[in-house]
Amino acid sequence: MSPDRITLKGLRARGRHGVLAAERELGQEFVVDATLFLDTAPAAAGDDLTKTVHYGELAQALVEVVEGEPVELIETLAQRLADVCLAGEPVRKVEVSVHKPAAPIPLPFDDVIVTIERSRG
Repeated sequence: MSPDRITLKGLRARGRHGVLAAERELGQEFVVDATLFLDTAPAAAGDDLTKTVHYGELAQALVEVVEGEPVELIETLAQRLADVCLAGEPVRKVEVSVHKPAAPIPLPFDDVIVTIERSRG
């Protein structure tokens, strides 16, 4: 496994995910971090975008998931985002964090984060 990584950090999108009805009605901002593990040497050797991950297209696909069909758990949202990241052929492993900074917690806090790691079967 190559130690090469491509990281997309702080991607923001509005979604309607959560257990509470108000979260689904009003929506809120979610922040996504994704680190993709792959071998970037073939892309670098030929200066060839087709042999790596187009991070602009990846960002758009991840935003579409966040803005798409609501789920109750950010664990489920993180899995859907990981599935999108793993769809790219050179990607072997991914770590995805979903931040929910406006989670309905009636106490002072900075953030709620669910982080998952997934690999190709």
